[in-house]
Amino acid sequence: MFHFILLRFPAEGNLTIEEAFGQIIRGLRKQRKLSQEKLAFESELDRSFISHLERGRKQPSLLTIFQLARSLKIPPSKLIAAVEDKCAWKNPKD
Repeated sequence: MFHFILLRFPAEGNLTIEEAFGQIIRGLRKQRKLSQEKLAFESELDRSFISHLERGRKQPSLLTIFQLARSLKIPPSKLIAAVEDKCAWKNPKD
């Protein structure tokens, strides 16, 4: 069984990865002028799940990241890079 740890980073008021992901998703959704309902429909996800993601209450699976990226017309790698930037992720080797 796997256990997940919520990590906090110094930028953006100590956002968790989930909170940073949620803010990025919300920003991209609004930029595309999509409602949560429309994004949910396009990404084949539940609207309440989108809401939980945007509030940093749920963690997306890899499949979810790809579904959202496709619907938001952004490569999944760019979506993850935006989250990295938002929470100032640094590789421990750096």
